[in-house]
Amino acid sequence: MSDLTRDSDRILSESKALVRDNREGGRHRRAPSIGQGSAKAKRDHLLKKVRNVVIAVFAIWLASGVAGAIFSGIGFWGVMGVLVASIIAIAVFSSYPKMGTPKRADINKGNVQQMVGRTELWLEAQRPALPAPAARIIDDMGVQLDALGLQLEGLDQNHPKAREVRSLVGDQLPEMIDSYRRIPAHLRKEQRAGSTPDEQLTDSLGKISGEIDSITRQLAEGSLDDLAIKHRYLDYKFGEGAQTSPQLENKS
Repeated sequence: MSDLTRDSDRILSESKALVRDNREGGRHRRAPSIGQGSAKAKRDHLLKKVRNVVIAVFAIWLASGVAGAIFSGIGFWGVMGVLVASIIAIAVFSSYPKMGTPKRADINKGNVQQMVGRTELWLEAQRPALPAPAARIIDDMGVQLDALGLQLEGLDQNHPKAREVRSLVGDQLPEMIDSYRRIPAHLRKEQRAGSTPDEQLTDSLGKISGEIDSITRQLAEGSLDDLAIKHRYLDYKFGEGAQTSPQLENKS
């Protein structure tokens, strides 16, 4: 009887663990995009699939209308065939093509702003394999990459900062994560040279995050200075400066 009780407890415990794992897996599958760049790429891909569905269904019904006009109707089985073909088209074109993760070799292609968006998508795919502290940095990095992408808009591809971003985001960042992922899982928590691979990855990601923020601030300096100048001018013309100037004139 005790053996039966232990087996029941074990089965119940394993069932609860399975449910918990499935729930956590579901949460992961529904994990939000880390940034607007990757979210936009997903939206664009979804809109393409919706467009393909609409075109396919329209073509099927148009063909059935033409056939009906030629043969004076398509009959019951013809209507059923059109419905089945429409359902199949919706099922196929809503599932394909799948949105693939950018390949490591393709991240650094195109202009630097597009490269930042591809890096976001690539980082999302790597996130599940990273330790929790590193994954949190990746989540925050998505916002930083969005801000960086805005500053890169219209920037000459040969600008020193554009080349710096290409090296940092397109080469160093993915190379570091690739190096970590090549380490066997059971060795990632072992101390080596004073720290574990998990700690080294997290520390390196933190440094890259800081460098991304620094580059963004440097690129934004011109806009910040321009805003400050406009603010001072408006303050002088309509603010306290404008209010005190008539008094100065009266005293004179």
